[in-house]
Amino acid sequence: MDQKIIRGKRILLVDDEPGVRGLFRMILELDDHTVTEANNGAEALDLFTKGQFDLVATDFEMPVMKGNELAVRIKDLAPRQPVLMITAYERELGDPENPVDSILIKPFTLDALRGAIGMLLSN
Repeated sequence: MDQKIIRGKRILLVDDEPGVRGLFRMILELDDHTVTEANNGAEALDLFTKGQFDLVATDFEMPVMKGNELAVRIKDLAPRQPVLMITAYERELGDPENPVDSILIKPFTLDALRGAIGMLLSN
């Protein structure tokens, strides 16, 4: 594949499962991204308001605040902020209450992840 790999971005990674988050972080760090982790949407929203991120990557199904709720709150604060949802729940693809810019279905390949990041951040 002749895909251009986006490197060195600041990514806010949101997932309530530490093992999944850790694995995802390692994958992102392969491409020299700086990763800030959050356990849930509320924690992510707090981190988002204090920092600057090129991308927010969030799980859908989480306690405290679901990923689509987080996306709504982020888009209220920063309408142009790219938000990538990573989920095993394909039904979220057609949900009008989910303002994410792209959805990646679990399980995904490294190429699919790089493609989603490239699409969102190549502008």
